[in-house]
Amino acid sequence: MRLRTLFATLPTLCLLACGGRLTLENYDRIRVGMPYAEVVALIGKPAGCDDVLGIRQCRWGDARRSASVSFVDGKVLLFVSSNLD
Repeated sequence: MRLRTLFATLPTLCLLACGGRLTLENYDRIRVGMPYAEVVALIGKPAGCDDVLGIRQCRWGDARRSASVSFVDGKVLLFVSSNLD
């Protein structure tokens, strides 16, 4: 039972220790044409998304450090970041 609990909490502990997946290294792996699911696998679930005129704009991070990715037809079109070290 304890071993199962350890394995269940290990991913969360790693994310806390590593500071999450929104890092400059992971952000630099994003490429134009990359599917939404691959971006989420790299930098995690977005804090929020807005859909306007066929463009989905998603945001990650907070006021201090952030990334924004625009998707058209589920694939990356544009992406920008702020203060990712």
